[in-house]
Amino acid sequence: MLRFVNLTLAGVSQGMIFAAIALALVMIFRATRIINFAQGAMLMITTLIAWSVLQHSRSYWLALAVALGSGLVLGAVTERVFIRPVESKSPLNAVVVTLGLLVMINSVAGMIWGNSPHSYPPAFSLQGFQVGGVRLLFSPADLFTIGAVAFTMLALVLLFRWTVLGLQMRAAAYAPEIARLIGVRVSRMLTIGWALSALVGSLAGVLIAPAVFVGPVQFESVLVYAFTAAIIGGLDSPVGAVVGGLLLGCVLSYVSGYAGSEITPLAALAALMAVLMLRPSGLLGSSTGRSV
Repeated sequence: MLRFVNLTLAGVSQGMIFAAIALALVMIFRATRIINFAQGAMLMITTLIAWSVLQHSRSYWLALAVALGSGLVLGAVTERVFIRPVESKSPLNAVVVTLGLLVMINSVAGMIWGNSPHSYPPAFSLQGFQVGGVRLLFSPADLFTIGAVAFTMLALVLLFRWTVLGLQMRAAAYAPEIARLIGVRVSRMLTIGWALSALVGSLAGVLIAPAVFVGPVQFESVLVYAFTAAIIGGLDSPVGAVVGGLLLGCVLSYVSGYAGSEITPLAALAALMAVLMLRPSGLLGSSTGRSV
């Protein structure tokens, strides 16, 4: 029984890490209808910037603030410089641009910080809570991650459903021509969407850095699982991103704990295929177009 509880807690912790990045993917897709394959590289370089600040200031919270600020700037600049020239063309063009950005950012990070991974301290202790003389595989750092991701999910849900800015962003993404006719500045909404997505990605990078270290290639495997979680939950649903992350995290934890870690990629593929066969739009994704 204790083993099952520990595997469940480990799955929840791991799932929230997947959910953190999945939220960034959902944010950019919902705001611009683009799948950003450079998301991992963007959060990686902002986390490296935060790591540099941390080395000089020794302040976790200052480093986090710098990561979020640099994410906002990076997202806005990316949309203005690289994405805007292809926004009016085929959506495939923007996807190809994000793939090019992935290669470019990884190369720049390698030239500045090197290819060796760097350790990143957590905000709180990694030692598991002790309950009744038993040490659980669930720490204050895990609790902080869960709280931060849950807060981000709630903020995105409120943004898109209950604010004028969120409604304008949805309108700009789904029907830009009509949005322009009613006075929405579509180009500004797309810039804000990219900026907010990069901000969420920067938060995710800092949250997962203690578990995977920080380097140009350290986030790639986590990004694959996060992308899987986003598809399972539904690419246009912030709540779905968290649900998909938790589901995938628990599945991988159980499979690793009872059957061996070598088959966890197959388990992730099986979970993805099972969900898509039953509901192609994802567990909480929209099967029809939204009205804006």
